[in-house]
Amino acid sequence: MLATNQLTFAYGPSRQFVFPDVYCADREALLILGRSGTGKTTFLHLLALLLRPQSGSVTMNQTELTQLSPAETAAFRASHVGIVYQKPHFVSSLSVLDNLLLANYLAEKPQNKARARELAGQLGFGDHLSKKANQLSQGEQQRVSIARAMMNQPGVILADEPTSSLDDENTARVVDLLRQQSEQIGASLIVVTHDQRLKDAFANQVLL
Repeated sequence: MLATNQLTFAYGPSRQFVFPDVYCADREALLILGRSGTGKTTFLHLLALLLRPQSGSVTMNQTELTQLSPAETAAFRASHVGIVYQKPHFVSSLSVLDNLLLANYLAEKPQNKARARELAGQLGFGDHLSKKANQLSQGEQQRVSIARAMMNQPGVILADEPTSSLDDENTARVVDLLRQQSEQIGASLIVVTHDQRLKDAFANQVLL
């Protein structure tokens, strides 16, 4: 579960944002739409506590995140939040498998190879675990990014423009994968995008 209340943020006196309150229950999906410049990525970074709000609150799984120390925030985020970035980021020297296991390491959890193989099989890249990420196609890298976000069975999954560079067929596939995986682990799914193609895929929507 994720909820916000009266979130504001400012990059300076001339760039200030006041965000609408949002609520997303377990196994629910929420689409946050907005044009460039409306603060979509800033909002996502506030939800993930990558940025600290000027005022307001972010509550996740009954924990008020803005009350945590920086160290507590980093530990909570690693264990409870899965982030799918617009452009997948991997450690180029590591294999696909090790990039997945890195999520366990950063959350100070045991490396779960069985979980990594299970997700790779479900998402269709089970034969590529020994490869480097740069040897995979764009669509395969996106699926690896989704799997990595699921490795610690997070309570909240945040996806930042996950379909902006994909064609219609792969857009539908990525949305289906995100929804299936979030429902399977009981997570709240929040997708932040300007991609109007996603409007029909989500019943719950917020416009920035």
